[in-house]
Amino acid sequence: MSSWLQAHFEKVQRISDTTTLPFAMHYLRSRIMEELDISHLTERLLQGKGELTPEDKYETWEKIKILSFTRTVSSMWAMTLLSLYVRVQVTILGRHLYLDFARGTDGAQLQAESDTFSGNGHKDFLGTADYLATYGITALIRQMQHAATEILKEKQLKDPMSMDQVSQTMLQISEQFMSLCEGNSWINFIVPENANRYAQLMAVSSSGFDDSSLLMDVGKLDQLMTETRIVLASDDFRNIMDMSLRKVADLVIEDLRAQVGAALPPSGLPLAKLLARVAQLSSTLLEEPSKNKHIQTIRSMPEVGLFYTFLYANMPPQT
Repeated sequence: MSSWLQAHFEKVQRISDTTTLPFAMHYLRSRIMEELDISHLTERLLQGKGELTPEDKYETWEKIKILSFTRTVSSMWAMTLLSLYVRVQVTILGRHLYLDFARGTDGAQLQAESDTFSGNGHKDFLGTADYLATYGITALIRQMQHAATEILKEKQLKDPMSMDQVSQTMLQISEQFMSLCEGNSWINFIVPENANRYAQLMAVSSSGFDDSSLLMDVGKLDQLMTETRIVLASDDFRNIMDMSLRKVADLVIEDLRAQVGAALPPSGLPLAKLLARVAQLSSTLLEEPSKNKHIQTIRSMPEVGLFYTFLYANMPPQT
């Protein structure tokens, strides 16, 4: 039986790594690029040369400034959270499998449920990884844009900005974003608030109409989602989230520095000249997991590995 348990846990991990996260990242990328498309603003500047008033030109540049940072910090934040979230899912599922086995759940029943992979709510729970891109990203971007507007309001387009200052600005926007989320309301961006409502949404999206026969195992899903919310609200998770974001920010600035190359004077470049490069950083942040160095770096962090080890061992997170 223990060999079956290990095999099933590996199956859950494999589905998460090869299907759940790649699909969620692909959809997340398309949503962020769609909602934070800046091309129409840059085209307006190019096509409106000699026609735009100084006020129109200034207003357009200000929008580009806000949206460029919003796009990259949203990408950085969403990618980091999603990569940590799917690992939380797998760890919680693994712990449930172990507890079911330890409690002496009937082996034939447990294995039969596993063979369908949906009878015990596991597949439905993994499916919530799409929630961020499907339902949460619009509100996340709106909140991030508010944060970027606040942090960037004193930064003028002509002012020089060094790589360290760009990094600090991104982290300040991220911190401002979190401060705007009352309590732990940011969790609502990635975890459905209500399992019943989520089940109904999934039934409608699967069939095109409200078909109660397609409703998932809501009781099990609600239990798994509740446990996930407790984990995400813990100080321990917040700590690894912060550490991961800072590590990712370092990698992002390395990429930006490589783009700028030898053209960067000690004082930095005018902010206006950096904006296009800042916006482009979101592309590498949202690459598919197998090619995404940021996700791979997060996975390799010792602190992250230790967090999941404690979580699997069912050590209650500190709140």
